[in-house]
Order: sequence, then C-alpha cells, then structure tokens
Amino acid sequence: MAISKEEMIEENKKLKFILKKLDKELECVSKDLFLKEEELISFRKLNYQDKSSFDSAEFNQVMTNDELEALRIFSKRKYYKSLTNIKDRPYFASFVYKDSDNNVFNIYMSLTYLKDENYDNIIYDWRSPICSIFYDYEVGPCKYYVDNILNKGTLEKKRQYIIENRKLQNIFDNSLNIDDELLQKVIATTDNEKMKNIVNTIQTEQNKIIRNLEDKNLIVQGIAGSGKTSVALHRIAFLLYRIKNLKSNNVLIFSPNSIFSEYISNVLPELGEDNTLESTFSDYLSYFLTEYKNIESFSSFISRYYKGNKEDYYIIKYKQSKEIVNDLDNYIDNFINNFKVINDIDLDKVITIKKDDINYLLKEKYSRFPLLSRLDEVAKCLSLKYYGSEGKRKASIRKLIKDNLNIKFNIKDIYKDFFNSNYSKYKLDIKNTKIINYEDALLASYIKGKLFGFPYNNYIKQVVIDEAQDYNYLQYIIIKEMFKKASFTILGDINQNINPYHKYDSLEELQDIFNDSNYLELKKTYRSTKEIIEYTNKILNLNYVNAIKKSNNKDVLIRYDMSNLIDDINRLKDTYKSLAIITKEDREALVIYNSLKNKLDISLLSEESKKFIKDLVVVPSYIAKGLEFDSVIIIDLDHAFKTDKYLYYVACTRAREELIIYE
Repeated sequence: MAISKEEMIEENKKLKFILKKLDKELECVSKDLFLKEEELISFRKLNYQDKSSFDSAEFNQVMTNDELEALRIFSKRKYYKSLTNIKDRPYFASFVYKDSDNNVFNIYMSLTYLKDENYDNIIYDWRSPICSIFYDYEVGPCKYYVDNILNKGTLEKKRQYIIENRKLQNIFDNSLNIDDELLQKVIATTDNEKMKNIVNTIQTEQNKIIRNLEDKNLIVQGIAGSGKTSVALHRIAFLLYRIKNLKSNNVLIFSPNSIFSEYISNVLPELGEDNTLESTFSDYLSYFLTEYKNIESFSSFISRYYKGNKEDYYIIKYKQSKEIVNDLDNYIDNFINNFKVINDIDLDKVITIKKDDINYLLKEKYSRFPLLSRLDEVAKCLSLKYYGSEGKRKASIRKLIKDNLNIKFNIKDIYKDFFNSNYSKYKLDIKNTKIINYEDALLASYIKGKLFGFPYNNYIKQVVIDEAQDYNYLQYIIIKEMFKKASFTILGDINQNINPYHKYDSLEELQDIFNDSNYLELKKTYRSTKEIIEYTNKILNLNYVNAIKKSNNKDVLIRYDMSNLIDDINRLKDTYKSLAIITKEDREALVIYNSLKNKLDISLLSEESKKFIKDLVVVPSYIAKGLEFDSVIIIDLDHAFKTDKYLYYVACTRAREELIIYE
C-alpha cells in the first residue's frame, strides 16, 4: 500500500530525530565506557597494592565489587556494539498498537533498544514482548504476554522500511504476509557470502519457534528452504535476550561441518550477540575416543557408500540402527554384572581386605557410579577406613583393585568382544587398529560412556542441533547424556536425509528421548523459485511444499552433453553472485575442478575447507548440505546421482534462482 507525501515527510522527520538521539547516545556511552574502564584499572591496581590492609572478609567484598563493575562494563560494551551496528540503519519496521484503554503506541523496531532521558523507548528491541505482535498478527485484534500477563489490544498499522546509509529509501505498508512486497524483495535478492539475519521478514510460523519459552525442548521438521538455520540462530538471540544469566558461552550448536559454521558466523553478531560455542559430532568423537589416532568423519562415512563401497551394507545398517542400542545395553548390563575382584588384596603386607567386601562396595554401595568412578569411590572409602584420610593411599589402593579385576578396561577389546558375543546380531572380527570407521566410533563411544561415564557438561544450558536427520538414535542418546540439564532445539528435514543406512519416518520419533518436547513444522519454503520447487517436488513425490518465492520464468534446464558447460558457467556468473557446480561425491568434484581450474577462477569445497567463497565453487552434494546458492549446475554424467533420490533432492534444493542439470 502506497503512503502519502505527508506521511513520507513525517517518516523522514522521525528518522532524523532517531538518528540524532542515536548519535548522542553513542557519544555518551563511548565516553562513559572509557571512563569506567579507566576507573576499573585504577581500582584494581589500588586494591592489589593495598591488599595487606584488608582482612579476608573485606578483601572478598572488594573482589565482589570488582567483578560486578567488570560485568557492568561488559554489558555497557555490548550495548555500545549494538548501537554501532544500527547507526546507519536504526530501525526496520514500525507498528501502531492501541491497548484496551485506548492508549496508542507507535512502536519502532530495531536490533537493539534506545531510550530517551525519561527512560522511555524511542526504538524497541525486536525481541521485546510487545514486538511479537508485528510478527504474529495482521491488522486487527491482537495480544501479547509480558511475564505471563496477557495484554489485549488492536494492531492498527504495520510498516517496514529500507534504510541505507542513514537515508530512507523505501517504505512498505501495511501487512506482512506471504505476498508482502518487502518479503518478495528480500528473498529475490542475490546472496551474500554468508547468511544474514531475517528480523525484517520473520514469518508467523517461524516466530512461534523463535519465541517459544513454554517448552523445554523443541523438535522442528522444516522443508528445504524454510529457514530452519535462520530460525535456530534467531531463537538463540531471543533466548539470550529473555533468559536471565544465559550467555553465549552457555549455548552449543552442533553443526554439520566447518564450512557451515563459517557460513552462519555473521548472524548472531548482526543481532548484537556473541557467537556461541560450536562443535561437530566428529569433534566429540575425536575428543572422547582417545584410544584411536584417527576417526573417520561423517562426510567420509557417507562418501564411502556413494563411491560404491556397499559390500557391508547390512552390517553397517545394523550398526546405525535403533535395534543395536538395545543389544549394546544388554551386553553392557551383562558386562557390569559379571565384573568383580577375583583376589583378596593386601595393604602394606599387614592388612588383608577380602574380595567379597570389595565386591560389595563395587557392585552394591557404589553401583550408581560408572565403573571407573566406582574404583575411585571404593579406594577413597578404604583409604579413609584404614589410613584415616580419603586421599592418603587412594592411588595405590585403586591400582591394587584394578589389577585384581577379572576384566581389563580396554575399550578396543570390549568393543571387539561385543561382536563376538551372543548379544550382537552379526559375528564380526573387529581389528584393533589405530583408525576407526565412523559407524564403529559411534558404538565404541557409547560403550565407553555407559561403562566409564560420558563427558558431562553442566555449563551448557542450551543445545541446538541442525541437520537433525543426519544423527541416528544412538547419537541423540549420547548427546542427551552429555548435556543432561540442557534444553534442546532440534531442527531437520527427513527429506534431506543423506545417510543411506538410517532414516527417520518422522522426527517425532525423537520425542522418545526428549520426552519433555514439542514437535513443530515449517511448511513454507522461501529459497527457491516456483520452477525449481516443482522440479524438486517430483524427485521425492512431494506435494505439500508451499513455495513463497514468485516465478522468474526460468525453467530447470536439462543438458545432455558437456559442450555448453563453460557458456552456462559464464552466463550464470554474469547474472548472479553465487554459482555452485554440485557433483554426487568428492572424486567427481575433484575431476570437474581440475578440468576447469585453468580456465576459470574457481574453488573446490571439501570437508577440510575452512573458508566459504560462494562466487564459483565445485562441491560434492553432502558438503553442500545447509548451504544455498543463487544458481546451481548439477553434474550427473553416469545417471547414478538420480538413483540416490534424497542426495539428489538435497543437491537440487540448494538453488535459489536457476538450476541446470547435466546428465
């Protein structure tokens, strides 16, 4: 809806007013921050010089005050950074809200807040409770909650702005819905190198996930291009804003690979928050399974299958199954039931401790602990009993107990024994090597964790898992054990499964593990054009995908020889900012890259890549997961790509504007 000339004049006045206030606040915060930091340095120097003049209680109080002042400075520094982020684009939307008492509020939304001298908001942080109205309602009756108190009113107007370099470029009025002019403009804009924030176009279905505070755990099924990763990052920013004492280093994101981590690294800083901790499941395996020098990555595990190595298909399928979890648990229970001390032990050649007494402590009194921890507890108990101190002879007693057990705590041998036992579906000869395959590493880490304890981390309060369909049932059990007190946001798409050995019928299955959870769906896709969506739907016989992006009248092209490849690459490069040539697996990617690198400025993405340069890349399909490109060329010369339909679907749905298939 077009706005009048008078309204445009008023909006420009408003922008100038806010910019003036913003500049003043930046100057004040900068001066205050400088003075506070100088004072803190002097304060610390003086206190440490005069430390001898304080008693312990006084000194502890001084240190507490010092820490509080440091926290205040940290908060002020963070606010200054947020103000700096918006100095050229102070806000992106506004709405007019009338409450039940007919009071009218004109709310301007930004990435942070700005108050006047009376502490009234000039601009509001998009995460504040009242701003949920903008995302959840069109003009008419509306409501929002503040600390569980319901506020009802009327949304009278919604407006969005494009502001560049402190100048008002455009205004969009009135409602934000799937046909909204700004939304179409944003999703039609060609890509930057990295993912950007979406605060100005968050949709209602996305907002319900971002602002959910009611559920401890969320499990989200979202189709390709539905904004799952963006939603996850905006949810993190929202939780950091709303949950008291939650800091960025209390949040952990499990990412598919380092390229993906690089791709999303801009979003949280744009939203005024520090980047969180990040890891891959392969990182965890390398950290925990120290018995092995080298552990195969997930990408290499997938690549092994798609390169044609399928001789152990049913064995690996069993190793990836839910069934094997029960078999492992039965084996582990039997292992624990049968372990025992087989000899009496002598302390200093004068004290003899009966094996039955030690076994009682190991198997009864301290049975709540993992096996290795039981040894520690029993050693402390006996040390206290016979030497009057828990630590005096603990180490030597522990060694005596361990040396007289009927088992050896060697994970390689224990893992090998499982596949020689009656608990395993297959009898296998597992080699004791320094290198372990991915599927075996998962199982070995589970056995080690169940027997000796998982590496528990109570500092992490929020865990986000992206590409959820790539984690099997056992992996989720391990993750839940590692972060017992954390809340989880789990996002994925069963249609983008690339693991040929394991597939969920629905991510709702994860509610068996995360029982205090809510299952939600994202059913609209904002990435690809109508033509690309129609093509990708046919790959998996989907009919529920709701494409929001309007047609650009460019059909998916099918080529039957390679003679047009260079011409297609040059045309797409000239038209768009990013182009990916996607192959089925890494050997093909290397062949294509080598054939083009002397003709074009092109790069190759692999699992070892750390940087993500999107303008022209060759990439295997399983590395391209989670990424998107303006244009995509699929290379399928031997017709093998299409036979692996989920992998093919993942590759094709990376394209935003144009897709070309070389068969």
